[in-house]
Amino acid sequence: MLKILEDVAISAGKAILEVYHAGPNVTLKQDASPVTEADERAEAIILAGLAKAFPDIPVIAEESVAAGRIPSVEGGRFFLVDPLDGTKEFINKRDDFTVNIALIENGTPVAGIVYAPAKGVAWAGEKDNVEKLLVDENFAVTSRTRIGCRMPSSDLTAVASRSHNSPETEAFLTEKGIKSTKSVGSSLKFCLVAEGDADVYPRFGRTMEWDTAAGDAVLRAAGGMTVDLDGKPFRYGKTKQATDSDFANGHFIAWGRRG
Repeated sequence: MLKILEDVAISAGKAILEVYHAGPNVTLKQDASPVTEADERAEAIILAGLAKAFPDIPVIAEESVAAGRIPSVEGGRFFLVDPLDGTKEFINKRDDFTVNIALIENGTPVAGIVYAPAKGVAWAGEKDNVEKLLVDENFAVTSRTRIGCRMPSSDLTAVASRSHNSPETEAFLTEKGIKSTKSVGSSLKFCLVAEGDADVYPRFGRTMEWDTAAGDAVLRAAGGMTVDLDGKPFRYGKTKQATDSDFANGHFIAWGRRG
């Protein structure tokens, strides 16, 4: 499965970069968040690729949900897709945007790929196998390196969002005695923890499941775990929530190895 997700993500990334270099046209969705032609073209490519390879697995994709196209996930197995995570970075010509595809089984992300086309790098993982891929200008994979979360030390490093820091995040860092932080956009934060460049990614702001599932899948395959504020494994497929919309996330902590 992972090879198919890899091919689909790279094809979507190619379309994104075509728009990136030409200059995107930006519109606003009903929630005032930006969307570009790149989001829409990438999602169409991903949906077509997944439908061809896995016709019986439903797909929850960001732009489709915004348009009201929401299949049932009651069977417990479905894909979560964010065709362009980090649209604001994309619009501002920063290269921290990613393509995210994840497979969810019974609430758990079991396979996923995060592809950063402007950086020429991807992270893909399932079960206990996770690799960092280098992708050249012809969209060919030129190298694969096995990665994994590092063992914790007394001097932890956190990774945080460039645009979504919060007092809760600062309080968490203080409580844990974390003085070293790295800042990066989109789902790349999960990948830094997965490859051992950081130890923890705390998020005390609202996200959607398609924002986090692929990075979470990579992290778990690398030996880490994402948990809610009660310390329980973070779950996906959250519908009929009393206090928020379907597929909305609560706060979470993404940890590398815990010892």
